[in-house]
Parts: sequence; structure tokens; C-alpha cells
Amino acid sequence: MKKSAFTMMELIFVIVIMGLLSKYGVEFMAQAYKGFIYSRINNTLQGNSATAVEFIAKRLSYRIKDSVIARKADGTFTSVQNASGSAYTTLEWVGVDIDNLRGDQLPNWSGILDLDAGNALNLVSLGTNTATVNSLINILSYGNSDINDTALYFIGSNSDVNTSYGWSGAALTTQQDVAMHPVKVGTATTDFSSSVMVAGVPVDFNNTDVYEYYQLAWTAYALELSNDGNLTLHYNYQPWNGDRFTTANNVQSKLLMQNVSTFQFRSIGSLLKVQICVESELTGEEYSICKEKTIY
Repeated sequence: MKKSAFTMMELIFVIVIMGLLSKYGVEFMAQAYKGFIYSRINNTLQGNSATAVEFIAKRLSYRIKDSVIARKADGTFTSVQNASGSAYTTLEWVGVDIDNLRGDQLPNWSGILDLDAGNALNLVSLGTNTATVNSLINILSYGNSDINDTALYFIGSNSDVNTSYGWSGAALTTQQDVAMHPVKVGTATTDFSSSVMVAGVPVDFNNTDVYEYYQLAWTAYALELSNDGNLTLHYNYQPWNGDRFTTANNVQSKLLMQNVSTFQFRSIGSLLKVQICVESELTGEEYSICKEKTIY
């Protein structure tokens, strides 16, 4: 009885085919796995960077446009229009209190002053409820700020970004020739009174250009890129009261993104362009994605 077996030729063919499979099959599997890893990294970076850029754009859309500055790590700053180069790692601005402007059913502050009803120390804003404003600011600041920390920005007024907002770290000591006008609760819930004090004496709005339309602000915002690639949002500080986000006791800081390789911004007129590049080295190779947004 005969038993069949591989011939020498068949064995050679089997060995050749196994050799080809071991060479190209493993390479094919490696390429497929690498493609899967890159696809996963790409989707993660795309999603995270898009979310961060949209979050930043939403905050910046409610900025007081003349207030935006760029700051270096050593603390020096300039208006965003004059900033160029990678030395500027922080973008700062004063934000309008949009939460109270929206209110619940009606705005909590109206944005309109009754110029005939006010006086040198008291500004009347009919339709405003400072008690409700106070309550919401207190909640948003985790109990660390209230309406007595706020400031008014008069729409149409002139301002100098170097001296009008308090970016230098010194509290404003006048209501004249400044952009931000520190206020507190006035004699009624529709009133704002000057909160500037010099040697214990209130500084009023006498000889100050007061405009009919205003915006209320209770915090500035800072986007800071640190050396470790972390992009962090700081808020709940008032430059007009002498606060800096690096020194204010009650500042809130939220990490937006890690592994950020580039954070750039530039101003074109009233428009602001922001670019963020985030990288990953999970594959042993540097892989990055950039997102850019124009904010009006």
C-alpha cells in the first residue's frame, strides 16, 4: 500500500510561498496597523483641537475689542494689533458679561444709561436689576466676585490699551480718560455708583465723558501657552482693580489642551485670527494638526 507525500518540487513551492507571506504579509499587517494608529490619532487631534478652537472663538466673540492685548512670559504686553512673533504666549481681553445681558426672560442689565437722571456719582440704567446681576456673577465666580467688582465700558469712547484697562497691574485711580469705569451698586437697583477710591474718598464721574450706551464686565480672560505645551484659560480677575491672572487670589484656571506646539494670533482690523497646533508622538514620530478660526 502506497502513501502519498510532498514531492521535492511541492516542498520548494511551499517554502517559497511561506517566505513571501512572511516578508510581505507581516509588512502589510504592520502598514495596516500603522494606518489604524494614525487614523485614530488624527481623529482624536481633530476633535480636540476643533473643540478648543470653537470654545476660544465663542469666548472671544464677546470681547471688548479695544481691550485685547498680547503678553510675553516676562509680563510685558502690547495691543494685539502690534504683536508679532512667537514671543507672545498669552492673549488677554476683557469680556462682556453676556450671561447677565441674556438674563432669564429679560436682560439683567439694559446697556443704556439715562443721562438726564444721573449725577456725578450715580449713573442710572433703567431696566437694570443690579441685585440679579450680583447673584449671577457670584455664582459664575464661585463666590469670589460680585457686582461691586464690575466695570462699565462706554461704547464709542476712546481708550489707550496701555493705560485704560489696568493691564499693568495697578488699579485705576480715576474715572477720567480710561476705558473701564469701576462701579458698584448705586442708590437703587437700577443705579451704578463709582467704586474708585483715593485716600478713602470716592472718585466720581465729574469731568468724565459718559456715553449713553455701555457694556458691563466683571472679568478679564487670559489664554496662556506654557512651556510644557499646556493651553490654559484663566478668568475671574479684574485688571481695573489691579488684578493679574498670575497674582489674583481667586483666579479660576481651566486646562483646555495639552501638547500644544503652536498658539498664534493676529489682528486684522477688528477681526482676530487664532491658530492652534497640537501634536502627538504615540507612533514614535511627530504628528501634528493645526486649526484656525477667524473671530469677528
